[in-house]
Amino acid sequence: MSTQSATNADLSAEQIAADIASAIVGHRLPPGTRLREEALARAYGVSRTKVRAALLMLSKDKLIRTVPEKGAFVSKPSSVEAREVFTVRRILEAALAREFVARAKPADYRRLEQHLREERRAIDGTDARLRNGLLADFHILLAEVAGNTVLTELLRDLSARSAVITALYQSRLDAACSSDEHHAFLKAAKAGDTERAVSLMVDHLHHVEQALDFSQDGKARDGDLVMALLT
Repeated sequence: MSTQSATNADLSAEQIAADIASAIVGHRLPPGTRLREEALARAYGVSRTKVRAALLMLSKDKLIRTVPEKGAFVSKPSSVEAREVFTVRRILEAALAREFVARAKPADYRRLEQHLREERRAIDGTDARLRNGLLADFHILLAEVAGNTVLTELLRDLSARSAVITALYQSRLDAACSSDEHHAFLKAAKAGDTERAVSLMVDHLHHVEQALDFSQDGKARDGDLVMALLT
């Protein structure tokens, strides 16, 4: 959090949510950190009502969880949960890959190729929240093309959980590898090579899981927002 934003009462709830999200995915607020409303209101120079609205937005993104009578905490998915999520995703997305290759039209490929260009720009930038959101959205777009509404809804939930996991435990280098694998999948699908597309999708999800680093769990970097929450 910048000093300027700390004294700016005109900050919107959306801006506060984006700043907290940046601190979370930037590993300045580690998993399990308690987000005290009064401390955040003081740090940003805004009302607790505005902070509460920002925390609600973060809760919908699954970046934080709210515990009754205890408060809000940065989400802390465990390694066991991460492995369970990716096991289910590999099963579902192997089937998704087959449906996508069978149904995708030229316009769908153009849309996804544009999405991949946006992924690369985000990876080259500094907005980790945007980067992880775009990487997750690639899979949702595939499901939408496949046209299976039940599968799409399941993947929306799993992708949201995966996005939190990767935001907390994946490096920028691994994110770049994920985007490269998205490119490889789309190339195989466009060529009509169903079996290769399925194999690439399963391997991709396996690589994402294997690249997760839980060793930094609970270790915060120095930062104004962290210090504000501790005082």
